[in-house]
Amino acid sequence: MLHTLTPRQHIVPPFSLPPPPFFRLYNIKNNSFPAFDQIVNEMAKFRYRSGNQWNCGNLVLRAPCGAVGHGGHYHSQSPEAYLAHTPGLTVVMPRSPKTAKGLLLRSIRSHDPVIFLEPKALYRTYVESVPTDDYELPLGKADIMRTGTDVTIVGWGSHLRVLEEACDMAQSQFGISCELIDLQTILPWDKDTIVTSVQKTGKLIVSHEAPLTCGFGAEIAATLQQECFLNLEAPIQRICGLDTPFPLVFEKYYLPNALKNLDAIQYVMEYSQ
Repeated sequence: MLHTLTPRQHIVPPFSLPPPPFFRLYNIKNNSFPAFDQIVNEMAKFRYRSGNQWNCGNLVLRAPCGAVGHGGHYHSQSPEAYLAHTPGLTVVMPRSPKTAKGLLLRSIRSHDPVIFLEPKALYRTYVESVPTDDYELPLGKADIMRTGTDVTIVGWGSHLRVLEEACDMAQSQFGISCELIDLQTILPWDKDTIVTSVQKTGKLIVSHEAPLTCGFGAEIAATLQQECFLNLEAPIQRICGLDTPFPLVFEKYYLPNALKNLDAIQYVMEYSQ
């Protein structure tokens, strides 16, 4: 039993699902860390330790995460790097209602347990038309939100709105063409899409709300340094949250806003001249 998780509801959707061993929807708050024993030592390893005889697929744990403007040090955390360190889990973070639906339906039908991280800022600030029909978005596949030729920028979740603003400023103020990529799935992540982009642009910026040290951006930077060493024209930049507990009144200083990302874009462009 996941002691800190509270069952919300059993869902009977208007479209067909494969018969699951069990299918429940949970809601985890940012104070779900006491449940790590069950998530990391039981759920993630269930298939492996049974010799592939059983799995706990079709189990999706929905988890609010990220900055919301008033969450403070407990309710504004981004735990994706903790979770991505655990083989056996799939970790997903959508950027919008439309992608959330497609990724959630794919997660429900997966045979691996999925941690579905939902940026809380999206609950009240993002409005878009969502198709009513049944559709899926693939897990483990990044989405190129806009194509560009000068610099590759990678992010995920609601932070993509900040990165879109930075890309717009770079284009309008300096004529810099940015290729913006939404990772969508943190684990397993889509290395090939990012490698292909960096081979084209020669520059990479990774940005996320979670703290800099050992954030998932470090994994991306290390991998791209290895795969694209001869293509890189500037040092890889990580524009992330600070290495402090999430501050309530100083949230605007903590978050990697559009101006911080714009500075990084200008830096890699000037370095490559």
